[in-house]
Amino acid sequence: MRICSFLSSLILSAAVFLVGCRSPDSDSAESQTPPDSIRQDVEQSIASLNEMRESLAATIDPSAVDKRTFKRVCKPVGQRAARLGADRGWAVQQLATKYRNPAHKPDEEARRLHEAFASSRELTERWIRTTRNGHEGWRYARRITVQSSCLACHGPKEKRPEFVKNGYPDDRAYGFEPGDLRGIYSVFVPDTSALRTR
Repeated sequence: MRICSFLSSLILSAAVFLVGCRSPDSDSAESQTPPDSIRQDVEQSIASLNEMRESLAATIDPSAVDKRTFKRVCKPVGQRAARLGADRGWAVQQLATKYRNPAHKPDEEARRLHEAFASSRELTERWIRTTRNGHEGWRYARRITVQSSCLACHGPKEKRPEFVKNGYPDDRAYGFEPGDLRGIYSVFVPDTSALRTR
């Protein structure tokens, strides 16, 4: 009986020791970041994408917003995000809880990330370790901030352009103010893709 008690104590002590020896990064996926080569590539790519979005948004004439404005300002950003994902083997998305296109509705994990950005204006980006469609990898999220020029389509509900009202009957992407959280860029980098960039 004493031997069993001794063995149980020994096993318990070993378990406590092993738990105590875990690296700080293993305690929370929120605190993890990928290798520098991956981190820098993703962060620089999304920073460039965001610069493109903001520079195009700055060209909007609020008095003359129509479908051509969307094709000239918003569509190129989505196309570049898609090309970036295809070229690198990443999944690049623009997601928001107040979405206009249902394709931009966040998954549960992205919704939690969105909430974190919504609760802190100081939070601009975050990395987490995750699994997507059975593949392990890294997920990066970066804040998308509403610019004043964006209000031509994303301001008061009643002031939205007719093409938006008619084309998106279930639109939720209105009522914003400059500086608000519009949504997040989300990038999933599977380990298989990450290995190619090392």
